[in-house]
Amino acid sequence: MSAVQKLYDICKTAFASSERYPSAIAIQRVRSVIEKIKCTDVGLREDTLEQHEHGFGFFGANGQGGRHSMVARWAPPISYLHIHEEERFSMGIFCLPTSAAIPLHNHPDMTVFSKLLYGSMHVKAYDWIYARDQEFNANSSEARLAKLAVDHVMTAPCETAILYPTSGGNMHAFTAITPCAVLDVLAPPYSLEDGRNCTYYRDFPYTTYASCGSNLDQEEAECDDGKLAWLEEVKPPDDFVVQRGIYRGPEVVAL
Repeated sequence: MSAVQKLYDICKTAFASSERYPSAIAIQRVRSVIEKIKCTDVGLREDTLEQHEHGFGFFGANGQGGRHSMVARWAPPISYLHIHEEERFSMGIFCLPTSAAIPLHNHPDMTVFSKLLYGSMHVKAYDWIYARDQEFNANSSEARLAKLAVDHVMTAPCETAILYPTSGGNMHAFTAITPCAVLDVLAPPYSLEDGRNCTYYRDFPYTTYASCGSNLDQEEAECDDGKLAWLEEVKPPDDFVVQRGIYRGPEVVAL
């Protein structure tokens, strides 16, 4: 059984519950499988994925090199290689060349597993700070206060990152330092019908609108230390394009 099939099988059972969010046990089960996945398990060869003017190469389903097995296809600046999607979860791979960026965006009511398969990328992520004296409106277009949860460089091999509906960096942005690929599992996936739309943001320092933070505890506001920021909803940049690539890894057999 392929590693991708094992991941599909564990996701199918772990996310079968009707509960709103996956349990801690379910999350750990999925994480233990995704941690073991390597480039070759999904049909990629790290040593030949060098950046070129038009992107980088992909390999055939057996993940092996050579004149006859390599598929001479070139990715656009950012590619999404779709593996599988159903109501409760989705699986796919984002491939980014050097300097490509996925802007700051959210994952409403979603648990996300991100496994860096190769390369290095900078990750910046925030979580909302909920006001003490008002109800949080997730659909508001006004700037809202958030706290920096992650701001560092990840280099493969590294642990799988997990973000949760209200913690772990639910709003995050990626910038590729080298060509890199990220295997993503979303539970559940985006869905307009269910209110899980992808929203993009621009961040500002807390001091920009510090007077608006009166609904914070005084102690919390004084302990800002540069980690508080305002997030304002924006349209994605015009030059941000994610094109669907061709997944060349082993297919999953849906149950």
